[in-house]
Amino acid sequence: MAHSGPVGLVWLRRDLRACDHAALFHALRSCAQVHCIFLFDQAILAPLPRADRRVEFICDSLASLDTALRALAGHPQAGLIVRQGLAEEEIPRLAQQLGATAVFANHDDEPQSLARDARVRAALQAGGVALHTFKDHVIFERDEVLTLSGAPFSVFTPYKNAWLRKLNAFYLSAYPVERYAQHLAPRPESECRPPPGLADIGFAPTNLRQLALPTGSEGAARLLADFAPRLAQYDQARDFPAVKGPSYLSVHLRFGTVSIRELARLAWAQAQQPDSPGAATWLSELIWRDFYHQILAHHPHVVRQSFKPAYDAIVWESGAEAERLFAAWCQGRTGYPLVDAAMAQLNQTGYMHNRLRMVVASFLVKDLGIDWRWGEQYFAEQLNDFDLAANNGGWQWAASTGCDAQPYFRIFNPISQSEKFDAAGRFIRRYLPQLAALPDKLIHAPWKAGPLELAAAGLELVGAGEAMGPASYPRPLVDHAQARERTLARYAVVKAKA
Repeated sequence: MAHSGPVGLVWLRRDLRACDHAALFHALRSCAQVHCIFLFDQAILAPLPRADRRVEFICDSLASLDTALRALAGHPQAGLIVRQGLAEEEIPRLAQQLGATAVFANHDDEPQSLARDARVRAALQAGGVALHTFKDHVIFERDEVLTLSGAPFSVFTPYKNAWLRKLNAFYLSAYPVERYAQHLAPRPESECRPPPGLADIGFAPTNLRQLALPTGSEGAARLLADFAPRLAQYDQARDFPAVKGPSYLSVHLRFGTVSIRELARLAWAQAQQPDSPGAATWLSELIWRDFYHQILAHHPHVVRQSFKPAYDAIVWESGAEAERLFAAWCQGRTGYPLVDAAMAQLNQTGYMHNRLRMVVASFLVKDLGIDWRWGEQYFAEQLNDFDLAANNGGWQWAASTGCDAQPYFRIFNPISQSEKFDAAGRFIRRYLPQLAALPDKLIHAPWKAGPLELAAAGLELVGAGEAMGPASYPRPLVDHAQARERTLARYAVVKAKA
């Protein structure tokens, strides 16, 4: 039953869970009646293709969240309110209809999100409603980890050391949402319906279900339970794309179907054990995530410019030739099998192994000489786990334009990376079946095969612009050694002026 008293509205965004949730906890603790809304923001949906795995992931996760909220409240009239429209219109409208005095949400420091929240805050204030926001998506945010002089860190290792010094059990504690669950209010009768399906919001199904990607908090819990026994070996297994090494939780972190505090708590606890080096490595990966979020918060110019302004003077390839090279990279037709297999994985599944993200990014920027922003945008369109801060940080790291102490001459060799991290060609064969019959020693560089070896493998090598058949594979777009020299010259000009 609903209690008389202040009414609060929790606006869920990238935090699609009912447990260990900062905004939900604060709303339940301070309000007698609490409603929850997820808004399909038309400003976000409008530019997306009508079949988008991320939208389908959200739809599936909302159904799970609605069930969890009703179970938490203990009555079926509770649950999730779902609407579609513009945030600055729908959130104030619903707050007014419910008689809410405050809206609660978790921080989102992406520039477009901050601008949206400013519009929503202004519209709410006009109606006498407050907007309260909280940290939830990271362990430390904004100004919580600074240098001794009070400035934000711009290099990861000192940031990591300061992050670890600051960490204690308080920052990893879960928000006890369950303690105040009785304040979850029944929805208005007009809102007592299941969350919409894809067709209801104008979208079509993707191959998400065929990929067997688990959704919702239950899906995240299954993945975490599967990963926990493998965590101790994460440092060894994470670099090999044919091995089950990663946690595969990145999309769940992106949409908040799992709490970052739960993951960091597990990593931190196990990292104290001498027989779990993988936990320390995984914790470091979670710290990288915080690092990139604080970089975005303090330096929003990175969205369109280099973190190091001098590197915006780099002269990238341009014109029709650049477009041709970029299209070949997007399609996985570079002639370098590890790069092409990685792009096939991305295009077919919306996922790419982290080691391969570095390899393909380095190849685009430093072998093909293409502006890193082109690749960043393509990843933003394709990745299920696309996160602006992490995606931008990763691309600027690969391009040596970002907050990284390493010099510009770090250039990944796509052949040696392939030989080291997919030695038996298992990953390559999975995504490039036309290369399956090549021997291991040639699968990393098929152009080194002689006519008899190609014939034995049933493989035809084709040049740029030639038609590709099911048994053909392109010759390399560029020679890596020559491309490396061009890149060194390209960067050296800028470095000399910096």
